[in-house]
Amino acid sequence: MTASPYKLTLDLRVLDHLGLKLYSNAAAVLSEAVANAWDADAELVDVDIQANRITIEDNGVGMDLNQINQRFLSVGYDKRAEEGETSAKGRPFMGRKGIGKLALFSIADEIEVHTRRHSERHAFTMRTLEVRNAIKAGKDYYPKPVPFNGPAKGTRIILGSLKKKRTTASLAALRKRIARRFSIIGYQGPKGDSFIVTINGEPVGPNDREDLRAVEFLWEFGEKRVPKSACPSLIKRFVLSNSVHPQHSSWKVGGWLGAAEEPKKLKHDEAGSLNGIVVLARGRLVQENVLDKLNFSRILTSYLTGQVEADFLDLIGEEDIATSDRQRMVEDDERYVALTNFLRGTLVSIQDDWTDLRNEARGKQAISEIPVLAEWLDTLPSSQRKNAERLLGLIRGVELDDEEERKDLFRSGMLGFERLRLREEAHLLAEGPELTAAVLLPLLSDLATLEGSLYREIVKVRLDVIKEFQNLVDANEKEKVLQKHLFNHLWLLDAGWERAAGSERIEQILKKDYKEFNPKLSQKESKGRVDIRYRTNAGEHIIVELKRARRRLRLSELMEQGNKYRTALLKCLMAQGLKNPHISIVFVVGTPLYEEDDPGGPEMIKKALAALNARVVHYETLLSGALAQYDEFLKQSAKSDRLDKILRKLK
Repeated sequence: MTASPYKLTLDLRVLDHLGLKLYSNAAAVLSEAVANAWDADAELVDVDIQANRITIEDNGVGMDLNQINQRFLSVGYDKRAEEGETSAKGRPFMGRKGIGKLALFSIADEIEVHTRRHSERHAFTMRTLEVRNAIKAGKDYYPKPVPFNGPAKGTRIILGSLKKKRTTASLAALRKRIARRFSIIGYQGPKGDSFIVTINGEPVGPNDREDLRAVEFLWEFGEKRVPKSACPSLIKRFVLSNSVHPQHSSWKVGGWLGAAEEPKKLKHDEAGSLNGIVVLARGRLVQENVLDKLNFSRILTSYLTGQVEADFLDLIGEEDIATSDRQRMVEDDERYVALTNFLRGTLVSIQDDWTDLRNEARGKQAISEIPVLAEWLDTLPSSQRKNAERLLGLIRGVELDDEEERKDLFRSGMLGFERLRLREEAHLLAEGPELTAAVLLPLLSDLATLEGSLYREIVKVRLDVIKEFQNLVDANEKEKVLQKHLFNHLWLLDAGWERAAGSERIEQILKKDYKEFNPKLSQKESKGRVDIRYRTNAGEHIIVELKRARRRLRLSELMEQGNKYRTALLKCLMAQGLKNPHISIVFVVGTPLYEEDDPGGPEMIKKALAALNARVVHYETLLSGALAQYDEFLKQSAKSDRLDKILRKLK
């Protein structure tokens, strides 16, 4: 037979990728050691972590010389192909690829192994540098024998020369991460078989997971298995179907999905982010987080944690679809596709139920935290209280940095709910067969109450605006603020001008056709005026001119301008088909008129401008007048209705 011209070689970089660089953290490496101990039928695995070394000791079956060389030191040894699918105790083997032992090199440059099987005792050490040198030289590597200092039964592995960057996690953090990587920790099997993992003498258990502690709603696949004691925040639990695919009856899952009260409850300083769904097969992690692979973008995902046990991903005789580091899956395999489709469908099915459950829970929480909300609910018809409680829950569930903002949301939500409630009642009245005073009067009273409460909210906001404006001392600064806001908020001039609106069409005609509104002003004249606008309010036509803060005027100037404005606007409105329109003119000035210094001057100015239905308003008078009007309104409504009394308590 002719020799082949082709040759397959194993480069050092393969070792790097398979072991030295494959694992990025201590939790993943220790998981490989725990899995090997499980396969060795150990009942106890003790991990001891010190500053400069990590010791992993189990009381499993240990290894004889042949097993050390043919299995432990043989990269790529397929345990299941050589030894079957289960251990002597009937445990399903976790190991498969035969490269897990290389994970130890990811965090340590020196590995010492002590193992005892029956009467045989063996101990040896391996160093990363020596392994690299042997491979570079094209030679086999022979670990160095050392004196035996192992357990009476099983295996002790000592990791030295630790790589600090990969072993910086705290003990508490390692406990929590190891707990989330296995479902067999704390296992109690047939004939007294058990499996316990300790870190520095303390057993690792379900309570170390942290994710279950944050769960308030729990969905379990197939049956209830999570102990209530593991979920101190649990409100309600459900059981879901565990059948993944209708054509594959053996493709079933176990485990659970859980929703936390708030996303921040899934952020843990030691355990890291708990916002994810881990996938396990044969009791150990095979995917770190499948949640981000589900293409499900609803708000529920921010509240989710979970553990899905899918042994069908690692069935006897089927292709291995776990990646080399056993933290991800081959994503185009039909088993993985079926699992992700199943989980996506599950999230769709529970999304709406979770929304209702969450709003209900947050509603009860809000009422417990703020008793006045319960007082409001008691004023509502019984048929509407559940919806109102859901609304409160929705507001309580909003994430805010400032809790005072939440009270404002509650106030607005309550007013909005009252408005919709009364609108619905009015609609039902219109459809009713009879309309009696006994039915109508309470509704009208509630409508008046709601309108009063809404207006009081508006007034309070306006008072805050005015008070803030009053803090401006400089007249020019006030002028700038007025120029920006006055024409869109004519309630500053008159509390009755609630919804004064602009008429762009008429304003354009005035500025185009009447020079009084668009005159060729001299430089001096242009400096005297800031702006002039036209507004309407409830049939009243309003001209407002804002004068410069420091310009002092005479009455004659205002009379002349006012007459021109009135004549021009009257012509324009009559051309639009309006007869006898009611026109008001307001001059807003920052400095008193010259005539105001004369005895009786203010009264004379008032009477003169009244002929044009015009008036002068000073910056200061404008603000103090508006403040007085609204402040008086609040004082007069002190004996207000039940809703406003409740809203006032919500501060």
